[in-house]
Amino acid sequence: MGLLDGVLGGIVGAEMVSVVNGLIEKHGGVQGIVAQMEQQGLGPTVRSWVGPGANAAISPEQVHQAFGADTIQALAARAGLNPQDVAQKLAQLLPQAVSKLAPGSAA
Repeated sequence: MGLLDGVLGGIVGAEMVSVVNGLIEKHGGVQGIVAQMEQQGLGPTVRSWVGPGANAAISPEQVHQAFGADTIQALAARAGLNPQDVAQKLAQLLPQAVSKLAPGSAA
């Protein structure tokens, strides 16, 4: 898990670090997450995470929209959590993780 341990390790349990890491890896890194979200109509939201200023919020429904039910289900199964909990936690964690891991981020 490496870098995400330091970014999120103190905030959440190991299972969610694994879920976020798995999602980022599945999409080829932070740039892949940004591209996927832009394709799903969430460009302004995700761009706020990689740019200066406050991170825009994302809802669990938007997490499902961006990544699809199959991906959320697979991540939930891998972590031993239910898909609704995974979507809720991703909605809380993705803005922080992407912001901190984005190339050129000041965080």
